[in-house]
Amino acid sequence: MDKIIAVNDASTDTTAQIVQKRAKEDSRICFLEHEANQGVGGAIATGYRKARDLKIDITVVMAGDAQMDPRDLIHIIEPVANGSADYTKGNRLFYGDAWNMIPRYRYLGNSFLSLSTKMASGYWHIADSQSGYTGISLVALQRLNLDKIYKRYGVPNDLLIKLNQYDFRVRDVHVRPVYNVGEKSGIRLVKVVPKISWVLFKGFWKRLFFKYVIKDFHPLIFFYILSFILLCSSVLLTIRLFYYWAVMGDMPDMTAMALVFTLISGLQTLFFGMWFDMEYNKDLK
Repeated sequence: MDKIIAVNDASTDTTAQIVQKRAKEDSRICFLEHEANQGVGGAIATGYRKARDLKIDITVVMAGDAQMDPRDLIHIIEPVANGSADYTKGNRLFYGDAWNMIPRYRYLGNSFLSLSTKMASGYWHIADSQSGYTGISLVALQRLNLDKIYKRYGVPNDLLIKLNQYDFRVRDVHVRPVYNVGEKSGIRLVKVVPKISWVLFKGFWKRLFFKYVIKDFHPLIFFYILSFILLCSSVLLTIRLFYYWAVMGDMPDMTAMALVFTLISGLQTLFFGMWFDMEYNKDLK
């Protein structure tokens, strides 16, 4: 039986009254309410727990900001329903006129985070990491630790990292971007990007350790660690060279050679690690 799980994240408008009234008219509606605001991730986790407890086969997240077209719902559901995917994500970036429909700063910020999420999550084929229009199977919900989901705007990125640890298949689904519908976005890229970047950085190393050390050892972790050490060293050497150039008017040859070596070697080992990761996860589409 279909259910509509509405989560009120301590809103100050008339959401609670409207949903409660509709729930009396429609038995499919299940109303959940937070006493204190927990963020978008907290609201999704609450809805996921209820769906898991009700043993809902496929759970779809549709935000209340009217930016997710209900006509795309069937496309989100189908891959999970036919068993070809465990998790589906709406992709707004490949829509024909997305560049003109999505605010430019949002498009560029999303593209940067999507590229970072590819590396952090291991799902190299996923393009629109920030899309919250998603569908997930009951098996995946039962496997995830819903209490550990990131509670703010980085929840889509965090979920992808956690899903990859258990080798769940994720599918990109093209959906229509919807903007300028009267809702004011609470996302501020200047604040959100650094926070999500930190979530991705921590999640990246947790995923590597769990998946390639504990679960199934793979030497790619050595490539990533070595590249991190070499690239960090190249940053320090760059600072040292800049200091000598700015303060002493000189650039030591040995330091310059060391910088070139660490930078090139760091990039090479990074690309090898990425290539191994792509190969390992190529079947999770």
